[in-house]
Amino acid sequence: MAEPVNLNRFRKNKARAEKKARADQNAVKFGRTKAEKQLDRTQADKATRDLDGKKRE
Repeated sequence: MAEPVNLNRFRKNKARAEKKARADQNAVKFGRTKAEKQLDRTQADKATRDLDGKKRE
């Protein structure tokens, strides 16, 4: 005969695995260092300044 399975434990383990997978995806998507964020902000500011400098009135 097969070993009895605790369905609550199985359900909770499955939920934990799904939550961890979602957390890993978010870490890849949103997890950036402060230096990376600052670099992006600086590049965006420079691009805006360059574009404003090339406008004609």
